[in-house]
Amino acid sequence: MNIKPLSDHIFVEALSEEKTTKSGIFIPKSEDEKPEIGKVIAIGPGKTNDEGKIIPLSVKVGDKVLFTKYAPNEIKIDDKEYLVIREDDVLAILE
Repeated sequence: MNIKPLSDHIFVEALSEEKTTKSGIFIPKSEDEKPEIGKVIAIGPGKTNDEGKIIPLSVKVGDKVLFTKYAPNEIKIDDKEYLVIREDDVLAILE
């Protein structure tokens, strides 16, 4: 993918959350639920403050992030789905 987001936009690839019970039964996440965890694929340069200076983003490509449930816009590029969020919608970087 050759794409460069603008401003403080972040392209995220949704990560599916899978659960396994103690007995080893696999429970896939419901397709109706929106993802809240993803891997950062591309980031913009950052926000511009009132003085015209660019404030760089706190996240970097490859970070695993937790974001608000209803914030992302869904887009499709080359038959692959991505989520576009703003840095303000990122709640945490998961390590």
